[in-house]
Amino acid sequence: MSQQNDWSLIRRMWSFAAPDARLYFLAIGSAPISMALALVQPLLIKSIIDDHVTTGELEGLSALAGYYLAAVVAAFLLQAGYTMAVAFAGQRTIFRMREAVYRHLISMSAAFFDTRPAGALLTRATSDIESLGETLQGQTINIVLDVLMVVGVLVSMFILDWRLTLFMLSIAPVVALVLEVCRRRLRALFGEIRNGVSALNAFLAERLNGVEVVALFNHQDPTVERFEGLNRRVRDATIRSNLWDAFMFAAVDGLGSVCLALMFWYGLSGSELLGGAEGAITAGLLVAFADYLERLFRPLRQFSNKMAVIQRAAAALEKIFGLLDDERRITPGDPATAPATLDGRISYRDVRFAYKEGEDVLKGVSFDVSPGQVVALVGPTGCGKTTVTRLLSRTYDGYRGSISIDGVELSQLPPATVRESVVAVAQDLHLFPESVRFNVALGDGALSLADLQAAARLTHASGFIEELPKGWETELQERGGNLSVGQAQLLTFARTMAHDPAVIVLDEATASIDPVTERLVQDAIARILERKTVIVVAHRLSTITAADQILVMDRGAVAERGTHEELLAQGGRYAALYEAGFHEAEAG
Repeated sequence: MSQQNDWSLIRRMWSFAAPDARLYFLAIGSAPISMALALVQPLLIKSIIDDHVTTGELEGLSALAGYYLAAVVAAFLLQAGYTMAVAFAGQRTIFRMREAVYRHLISMSAAFFDTRPAGALLTRATSDIESLGETLQGQTINIVLDVLMVVGVLVSMFILDWRLTLFMLSIAPVVALVLEVCRRRLRALFGEIRNGVSALNAFLAERLNGVEVVALFNHQDPTVERFEGLNRRVRDATIRSNLWDAFMFAAVDGLGSVCLALMFWYGLSGSELLGGAEGAITAGLLVAFADYLERLFRPLRQFSNKMAVIQRAAAALEKIFGLLDDERRITPGDPATAPATLDGRISYRDVRFAYKEGEDVLKGVSFDVSPGQVVALVGPTGCGKTTVTRLLSRTYDGYRGSISIDGVELSQLPPATVRESVVAVAQDLHLFPESVRFNVALGDGALSLADLQAAARLTHASGFIEELPKGWETELQERGGNLSVGQAQLLTFARTMAHDPAVIVLDEATASIDPVTERLVQDAIARILERKTVIVVAHRLSTITAADQILVMDRGAVAERGTHEELLAQGGRYAALYEAGFHEAEAG
């Protein structure tokens, strides 16, 4: 993604901030009033000194002092008001952006997640959005107000004494050059930091997920070395950004002191330089100018901090909008074409598919499944069995040919409709660190406890659930760590049956489990096969012999099809697979 300028990113962010436009406009409207009250204060000080202090005239002094105090208090109250308004609106904007990123992520196709590390996505959804908080809570508006303050101070100084103001402005090009050079460098460094943090999070997430493999293969030292390299990249970029930030603050602060010294030198020589008494610079004017210079350089000194925040936010926004601009999502389909319920009549016609540009993974796959039938896919690893099932559950788009359910083209059905009727049980079991009840119902309020218990009894999961410390309310550990592999399998079967889909895609797990649990798992599978339309990626003999149709896959195509007995009689690929592997599984 090409780098966008700061204001284009802010304009784009406005779509998230617009619902709170009233609060933002309230802040924008009250802030200039506060600024005007701040600008009038030096003028009051000048009048107090020149008209009363130096002349000894006390009449009217208390009134001016009262006006000055009122201006200070009113400016403070207005500043507090608009700061709170912006902070409140900023948090609401952050809430919307975080929600938009999450909604976008869960709508993406599996092809998107194939190329995006989970740690990098986590960075986009959390720390990148969080880095916008400080910007939205006033920094963006404050920079605009700082610009207005600078303009207002310069106008006030011109009104007081235009020649002295022009003399002060001789240093302005140097200040502008310093700010622009530092701004550009900080922008690049903060982009580098965001990339580094993203890579660090991705690496950390991957290694923590595979921590057992790292330990078993004694890979700790190389892993630590790689982590140190990524960590060092973030550290070095952060240090460089801090150095540039410090340089910008020190340079602006130093230039402010130089400007103040030049003003006093010029002011004290004013009678000669400005042409005598008529052009002399008074004490009140010098004090007012000193106050205005402080108000001029105060936002410039703070500009370094505010610019650092802005540049961090700009770098984060580029990453966030780069994510939101990625449109590798499942097509929405046409709700008008979706029937009220799906019976599960499936048809594949000359289906071809490639995960990325290059050779197709599926090469003209065709078959039919009638409601209530069981179709088994068998074949060597990498032949395309799982790809066939992934397309049916609409985790991937982009197939050629035709896949239809109940006569409706799959790509025309909304993903929600498909996934209500087609549920996949994969080898990679996933359980959430929530209660057993949540893991079976997945938050579906329409499922009563009685429904869940019936599904658990059907799949032989009720026995171990009732023995858990709190039964259905027992909290599971991360990835179901307090369950055995077999119990986790039975729980996922109960989850599937509780949601009562028309079609079940079953990719049988091959993990080793004890004989008693294995018999329960196999019986649970048999019960599922009796009640549903099932497409199963088969690894066990019992599933194959129960199938109404067996498809033997080879290099992305259907090489053989038929029943168990028919294929054995042919003496082809299936017979060879059966003798080589499946028959041994039965004997074991």
